[in-house]
Amino acid sequence: MTKIISIIFVFLICTGTNARAQEFTAQQKASECAKIKEAMQHAWTGYKTYAAGFDALKPISKQGHNWYGTSFCMTPVDAFDSFILMGMTEEANEAKAMIFSDLSFDRDESVQLFEVSIRLLGGLLSAYDLDGDKRFLNLAEDLGKRLLPAFRSKTGMPWRYVNLKTGAVRDSLSNPAEIGTYILEFGRLTQLTGDSAYYRTAKRAMMQVFNRRSPIDLVGTIIDVNTGKWQNTESQIGARIDSYYEYLYKGWIMFGDPDLLDAWRISSKAIKTQLLVNTKNGIFLTRVGMFLGKETRPYYGALDAFYAGVLALSGDLYTASKIQQANFYMWTKFGMEPEVFNFRTDTIVWPSYPLRPENIESCFYLYRLTREDKYLEMGKRMIGDILSKCRTEAGFAAVKNVSTMELEDDMESFFLAETLKYAYLLFAPETTLSLRSFVFNTEAHPLKIKP
Repeated sequence: MTKIISIIFVFLICTGTNARAQEFTAQQKASECAKIKEAMQHAWTGYKTYAAGFDALKPISKQGHNWYGTSFCMTPVDAFDSFILMGMTEEANEAKAMIFSDLSFDRDESVQLFEVSIRLLGGLLSAYDLDGDKRFLNLAEDLGKRLLPAFRSKTGMPWRYVNLKTGAVRDSLSNPAEIGTYILEFGRLTQLTGDSAYYRTAKRAMMQVFNRRSPIDLVGTIIDVNTGKWQNTESQIGARIDSYYEYLYKGWIMFGDPDLLDAWRISSKAIKTQLLVNTKNGIFLTRVGMFLGKETRPYYGALDAFYAGVLALSGDLYTASKIQQANFYMWTKFGMEPEVFNFRTDTIVWPSYPLRPENIESCFYLYRLTREDKYLEMGKRMIGDILSKCRTEAGFAAVKNVSTMELEDDMESFFLAETLKYAYLLFAPETTLSLRSFVFNTEAHPLKIKP
């Protein structure tokens, strides 16, 4: 009987029915926030104990690791604004001290433009917006100057890697996400420094992708930034494309640039026309050829789940709710979402779960915009699974295979920057952070909207 009731409960959530007779009380929300803060403290304590001075923690072997030959304080930078929003003053001060003691960009290192921009540049700008310490802005400006040479290609679309000391670049085969995910960070840097080069450079790169869309207004997955020719013409909204679409709309919110709004509207219409697939489990987005719109692979996954949140933010709450129904089905079907699965056959394609935030992120936006308790229920279920199944003695570990729940020795900094932050904000009072005053970058770093 208990199993039957549980199945009915999940069905009601998935079909959009509010299974609770009463709303979440303030006490229940506070209880969820407390659990998430404890998880944040646990993850941070593990990092401090075993990985201080490194980019990130390996939570099973209890050791630190760096992305490159030296540390860029990935975890302290990514975690700082989460600590601020959660009211964790002691931890925020510890992270701040690490950043100002150890972080320097005057290094002969070739770094991935995309990851360094969303994590470090975004994190430093957010830290300045929330904390006000000018040293954060000084670091951000220094980094921004060192990243600009990456955009010196024949098209203005950036190379994937740039050397922070020499400006040398490499890897011309890139993708829409790694080309078009800079307008928020670079635009905020323009606002704070008065140097228009940052905004102009980021916008040009983004519009170069948009201008190379197909006759049915879709973009592909891989493009050569020197020739401007598509190398992989499969279109989708997940890995390697996702945040390009995200930044079109968020860029409009933050800067009021009508070109970005036009690009978003055209792109969103094409996505809804060509990619949406209605199923009994909600709306999934498939993968198609960018020129004819013919389905290539019915794959959907953890990264795709972001789209419900952006659609909700743009005002399309109905479609967003149906996609979130599918997102939650993906989670409950396997006990935790896989990186990729085939939604037509209900089979896993890529079984890992690296502690991603996008499903919870979309719950956050939908709850903020609808106040429907079903999104709190979804979030509570997903957060509960993460905190119970992924916890280790030193932190929280990624899942190697959601079918076996075998863990992997990895806790990326985005777990503290995104997953736990969106989890906390889902249940926290709206006054903690207003969507009218801030825009989240794709690493969940809140950037202030200039009045």
